[in-house]
Amino acid sequence: MLVLDGLLIRRVGIDKRFGAELLGEGDLLRPWHGEDESPTLPLTTGRRVLQPTRVAVLDERFMRMLAPFPQVIGRLMGRAVQRSRNLAVNMAIVHQARVDVRLHMLLWHLAGRWGRVRRDCVVLPLRLTHSVLADLVAAGRPTVTSALAQLARRGLVETTDGVWLLTGEPPGELLGFARVHVPRD
Repeated sequence: MLVLDGLLIRRVGIDKRFGAELLGEGDLLRPWHGEDESPTLPLTTGRRVLQPTRVAVLDERFMRMLAPFPQVIGRLMGRAVQRSRNLAVNMAIVHQARVDVRLHMLLWHLAGRWGRVRRDCVVLPLRLTHSVLADLVAAGRPTVTSALAQLARRGLVETTDGVWLLTGEPPGELLGFARVHVPRD
């Protein structure tokens, strides 16, 4: 399936501990291919819609129709590769020791995809609850709430009406993983 618009979270768990990723426009997923069937580990998987989402089913019939258009197949493969790169960045973020650093890095990483630059800040128009953020940074919800309060006191992050406002520059550690490209309004 190709996500046409909207936002959802995909969670994978082992022994009640979860990793998570955000999926949005342009992401590919194959939910019918037994992703919770690990031969060695008992996995728990699931997806939850965070914003109304539309998907296109890319079934065998669709793939046969694409055969004469290798450039489209190449673009779809590129989207799959980009998703794996985003997961690698997410893994690097989760390995940061401090939750406030993880959150700050995650929000800037998401801004590279969904953010818009304003004169005074970068606007990230994603409605992300503290629970969703906790899943994305591998922390508890109360810890995320405290860390967000710290970031707000330092003037780095603010949330208003479901929109995140990021001020200053992306954290230096993030720049080492991937250059943040934020489209200008």
